Amino acid sequence: MDVALARPVTQLPTGPWAYEIKVDGHRTVLWRTGDGVRLQSRTGRDVTALWMDLAVAAMRLPPGVVLDGEAVIYLADSEGGARISFEAAQSRALSSTHRARELAARHPATYVAFDVLAHPEAGDLRPRPYTERRQVLLDVLAGVGPPIEPVWSTTDPGEALLWYEALEGTGVEGLVAKPLRSAYKAGRIWSKIRHADTVETIVVGFTGTARHPRTLAVRLPDGRVALSQRLTTALASRIGPRLAPQPGRASTTAGDSYTPVGGDVVVEVVAGTTRHPVVTVVRLR
Repeated sequence: MDVALARPVTQLPTGPWAYEIKVDGHRTVLWRTGDGVRLQSRTGRDVTALWMDLAVAAMRLPPGVVLDGEAVIYLADSEGGARISFEAAQSRALSSTHRARELAARHPATYVAFDVLAHPEAGDLRPRPYTERRQVLLDVLAGVGPPIEPVWSTTDPGEALLWYEALEGTGVEGLVAKPLRSAYKAGRIWSKIRHADTVETIVVGFTGTARHPRTLAVRLPDGRVALSQRLTTALASRIGPRLAPQPGRASTTAGDSYTPVGGDVVVEVVAGTTRHPVVTVVRLR
């Protein structure tokens, strides 16, 4: 299932739009099949075994339902509340099946659904307008309950901006705006504003070894090539197998040496750091 995406904007569009909170987790398409549940990552990979707690909960959905949403994990904060932790979701997504079960026992996941793509009675809902899909989503989840829940949504831009300001620091990244009459289709059909925006960059090289890359050389949107900050162990272990080293050496715009790679590995980096020679890699796309 090719998923819909959002393009970054600097302010919310106004008019016939819906505004949803953007939670920081792992994009996941959930299929309730005739005899089970299948979970798919944004890139199409089967991740059911890593989110088995969500798969078990999703058995309460009618067979034939397909949802689009985000797998998130809440962790307790210092004030006795809870916040969404991307790091915890990343640890789960990068773990082995056995490790994922251990992590699920300690920190169960929540599935925040923001769209319904198919329903056993209505069929393929993707051509239908957002307003119809939203109502079907609320109806289908009404009898399911946690840990599968609908995303917060409003058509009031003032209320949406209050969420944007009040929920910063809780794991809510920002807002996604969706035209009320829009169908669901692959590509950047929505708009998003985020507290700390990110951009997608092409990996052109690395330092360290291909098996254990220390930093990545990435090509930024303005054409510069820069080294990232040191990768976390989890990111390095996931990115390393995707790297295809090429002969020779290359240099960044600032003159730092790296091993060039082929292919089309894409990583997301924090946009606020792209004014400087070092960027922060957030995740592998």
